[in-house]
Amino acid sequence: MRGSLRYIIALLLGGITLISYYCKRSVNDVTGETQHIDMTADQEIALGLQAAPEMAQQYGGLHPDKQASAAVERIGQQIVRSTKAGQTAYKFQFHLLADENTINAFALPGGQVFITAGLLKNLKTEGQVAGVLAHEIGHVVARHSAEQIAKSNLTQGLTGAAAIGLYDPDRPGTAASAAAAAMVGKLLTLRYGREDELEADKLAVDFTPSAGYDPRAMIQVMQVLEQANQGGGPPEFLSTHPNPGNRIEELQRDIQTDFPQGLPANLKP
Repeated sequence: MRGSLRYIIALLLGGITLISYYCKRSVNDVTGETQHIDMTADQEIALGLQAAPEMAQQYGGLHPDKQASAAVERIGQQIVRSTKAGQTAYKFQFHLLADENTINAFALPGGQVFITAGLLKNLKTEGQVAGVLAHEIGHVVARHSAEQIAKSNLTQGLTGAAAIGLYDPDRPGTAASAAAAAMVGKLLTLRYGREDELEADKLAVDFTPSAGYDPRAMIQVMQVLEQANQGGGPPEFLSTHPNPGNRIEELQRDIQTDFPQGLPANLKP
């Protein structure tokens, strides 16, 4: 009887989790995609602001060079003002991190965008910086983090239901195994996947020309990352942003699609 009750509870919990995930649908104003997200823009902003100090601390805090930090903020805000990103509810802020050795950039939900000094010093032009920041802006407006959180909650709910259904009081080790499975399932959803990366790349191609920058600079960024990858361990950027295959070819295709007659003149490289 107790076993049957566990199975019923597990099925109910799993059903509620699935219904909650699939019923929460919203259309993204920038991408036009229908997404399963259970957070509002205000909640994303609050979450990003709450996490920002801790994330910055992991990279040695903010960089003391006020001039370089101001340049990062200026370039980022230029992209926001010139594109659909500026029409969203997100409050974008751009931060230069003090870490001189780590090559990375990332964005938190709601518009907190970070780039390490280690990556910045490897970039040769303002257009390359713009490409990186536009890519991160793309993640924010496409709500990729919110999607990942929703998927993580879905996985956690389903694995929790499975833990209840599989729990055997005569074999308590099964509870630990179920908890471990839940943790693995959650970790697997925390990083951006191939489609998210390609979409952020595509948005960078869309955004940079509107802000006056050459989108081909993003191809140069990929080449910089490839060179850094050959020098030993992969840059952290490629860990937090899994390489989705030949992104250079995808970027070239995106540029050709957006500008079949060629790029506008006088774009900053």
